[in-house]
Amino acid sequence: MTDAATPRRRGRPSRTETEAAPATRDRILDAAREEFSERGYEKTSVRGIAKAAGVDSALVHHYFGTKEQVFEAAIEGAFAPALAAPTAVEDGPLDTVGERLTRFLLGIWENPTTRTPLLAIVRSAVNNETAAAVFRRLVAAQLLRRIAGRLDLPDAELRAELAAAQLVGVAMLRYVIKVEPLASADVERIVERVAPVVQGHLTAP
Repeated sequence: MTDAATPRRRGRPSRTETEAAPATRDRILDAAREEFSERGYEKTSVRGIAKAAGVDSALVHHYFGTKEQVFEAAIEGAFAPALAAPTAVEDGPLDTVGERLTRFLLGIWENPTTRTPLLAIVRSAVNNETAAAVFRRLVAAQLLRRIAGRLDLPDAELRAELAAAQLVGVAMLRYVIKVEPLASADVERIVERVAPVVQGHLTAP
C-alpha cells in the first residue's frame, strides 16, 4: 500500500514502474478479475480496479486502455483453460468426442481455481451487453471456430455452437443459478446424461 506521505503520482508511469511492468500487469489483472467477479461489469470501475491493485488508475489505462479492454484482457487469461477444448475434440475418435468435450469443460467448472474467474465472466456477460460482446468475440474466435475447424463435417460451426449452448446451459444451472438437484448431482452422472446430447450436436447426420 502507498504511504500517505508519498502519494502515488498521476500521469505517465515512471521508469521504475515501466521496468516492473509484468508484475504490475499481473497484479492489475488479478484485481480486475476479483472486482468483476464480486461487482459485475456494470459496478466495476477502472478506479476501483486500480485501488484494489494498489496502483494509480493511470497505470490501468496505460497498460490496458478502457474498462472494456481491461475486461477483455482479464477474461482472456481466465478463459485460457477452456481454450484447450479443441484439443479434446481432436485427441481421439469422433464417435466419443461428446464425452471428451463434456468431461473436459465440466472439469474446468468443477475446479474452484478455474471456476471463480469463469463465474465473473458469465455474470458480467449476462448483465451487460458490452461484456457480452467481449465474451462473444472471445468464444467465437478462439473456441467455437477452432472446434468447428476440427470437425470436418457439414454445418460445423452450427454444430459447435449447439454443443456449446448445451454445455453453457448446464454450467449456468449448476454453477451460477445452482438449481437442485443438478447443482449437487455427481459430475459423472451429469457427464453420462449430457455427453450423448453433445455428441449428437457434433456428429449426428
